[in-house]
Formats: sequence, C-alpha cells, structure tokens
Amino acid sequence: MSSKITPKHIAVAGNIGAGKTTLTEMLAKHFNWEPYFEDVEHNPYLADFYEDMPRWSFNLQVYFLNSRIRQQIAISAEKKTVIQDRTIFEDAAIFAPNLYEMGLMPHRDFENYQTLFGSLKQLVNPPDLLIYLKASVPKLVDQIQKRGREYEENIRLDYLKRLNEFYNKWIDSYKEGALLVIDLDKLDFEENKEDFAEVVSRINAQINGLF
Repeated sequence: MSSKITPKHIAVAGNIGAGKTTLTEMLAKHFNWEPYFEDVEHNPYLADFYEDMPRWSFNLQVYFLNSRIRQQIAISAEKKTVIQDRTIFEDAAIFAPNLYEMGLMPHRDFENYQTLFGSLKQLVNPPDLLIYLKASVPKLVDQIQKRGREYEENIRLDYLKRLNEFYNKWIDSYKEGALLVIDLDKLDFEENKEDFAEVVSRINAQINGLF
C-alpha cells in the first residue's frame, strides 16, 4: 500500500447540472475517499424557491449556509480524506450575490446573509484542492434535463447564465488553495472511461504537487 500523503479535504465546485455529485461519487470510489454530498432531496425550500425566488431566496441561502457549516464541522473531525460536493464559499461568492443583483433577494436580507457568512467564515478552512467543473450553459441545460428533477424544470435560463458568469469570475480570482479546472465541453468523465482517467491523472498531478 502506498504511504503517499494525500490532502485532507478536496471539494468539487460547479454550477447547477455540472455533475458535481457524479464526480464526487466516482472519485470517492476510485481513491477510497469519504464523500460528503449536498442534500438536495431533503431540502425543504428548494422546490418553493424555484416557484417563487424572491419569496424564498433568503430562507434557501440560510438553509444551505447552516447545512454546509455542519458539514465543515464533520469534515474537520474526519480521519479519511474527504471529497465534498460543493463548498460553503460558493453560496456567499456566487448564489447569494447573484440573487441580490437579479432583484430576487432584498437588500436587508442580503446584508444580513453577508454578515452571517462573514462570522461563520472565520471557523472554516478552504479545501486543500478545489476541482471546478466548467461548462457552457447548453451543456448544463442538457445535463439538467437528463437527470429529470421535477423542481428543476422551472430554472430560468438567465439565472443559469448569470450563475455561470459568477462562477467563472470567482474561479479567475481564486487564491484560497490549489485549483483544478475540468472543462466539461471537452471531457465527459461520466460516459467516457478515458476522460475519467484523464481527470484522475490531473488530480494525481495536483496532489503530488501539493506535497
């Protein structure tokens, strides 16, 4: 068995429909890492949010924030290497500001959220390696339609497009730790074994460069 040191915390980031959960599952199995998933099935606000974004935006973001802080606490206690489906930083850097700029979250709610995140951020360490799944909007739409979640049928295209813009801006200035960008318009890790092997090879190269 290899005695090679590995990072403690790896995270997969990306827009809705990018394939974060799928890649998290595949990498957890391949590397024998402990997966931590975003719980969308039991989220009490998600379906309501897609029906009426202005009404439920703040509730949804606070729910996500609470959920991810609890995840971070659990991750910090893990003995194994953890791979996480979406990070707490995406909520504050992408989803909440996008809702605010689109007029879907009131100013006082946005300020309240930002203050709350600022307090909680002091308790959180960034991942050792962030894997960003970059995809065009048509690619995202195609993958969202394939998985067929009923509540996602109401996602607005302009909402998805703006999220992509926020994601790319965030990644362009990301300085919190090591970063690996996977272009989903060029690599199909789910359907193509060679593409998944390419992803694994690039992750190994990143890990070897960290230590």
